[in-house]
Amino acid sequence: MMSTGGLISHAAPLLTGAETPPVTTPREAAREAAARELSKPQYHENDPSLLDRALAKALRWISDLLDTAAGAAPGGGVGLVVIALAVVLAVAALWWRLGSPRRAAGGPGTLFHDGIRSAADHRTAAEAHAAAARWNEAVQERMRALVRSLEERTLLDPRPGRTADEAAAEAAVSLPGHAGELRAAARAFDDVTYGGRTADADAYARLRALDLTLDRAKPLLTGPTA
Repeated sequence: MMSTGGLISHAAPLLTGAETPPVTTPREAAREAAARELSKPQYHENDPSLLDRALAKALRWISDLLDTAAGAAPGGGVGLVVIALAVVLAVAALWWRLGSPRRAAGGPGTLFHDGIRSAADHRTAAEAHAAAARWNEAVQERMRALVRSLEERTLLDPRPGRTADEAAAEAAVSLPGHAGELRAAARAFDDVTYGGRTADADAYARLRALDLTLDRAKPLLTGPTA
């Protein structure tokens, strides 16, 4: 029979071992340590750049949008292709008609943007540009001289913000025999000013001849005075 002292001596090591706490790391501290370690640059050398991530996100968004449109469009994917082609053709036609969306400082489509000058002043500037082969500027100044001359003769009411097309249409009322030439002159002005196109000596010569012709032309009287 084992004595009480012997039982205590054998149980003592077991109690001592059970009372020793395990070595543990708090969960929050471990998470912070892992985050600090993973934030080091060597772990992110091959990560996609911010631009790459933004591009990928945009592509996913476009893909989802096209998928949704394909399901909603008549004919599914075929219908979507037809719609896309129609939009592209419409944009191309508008671009061809209006050219690049550049605008002068005076506002979208305005004919005058640098204060009031006389027709003679505009003609002088046009001839100076033509002498230097600056045909775009020569065409612009000659069109302004033409319109200012009509304003000075009271065939057009002076109006800020008038476009070349508006001036041509209004002038054609009293000068119907030159309506086609006026429209062509306005188109030439718009092409070089807003359409990104380049004029040449022939374009300027036509506009100059029209300006001189209209300066001598007799208007068609309209209204009660007729």
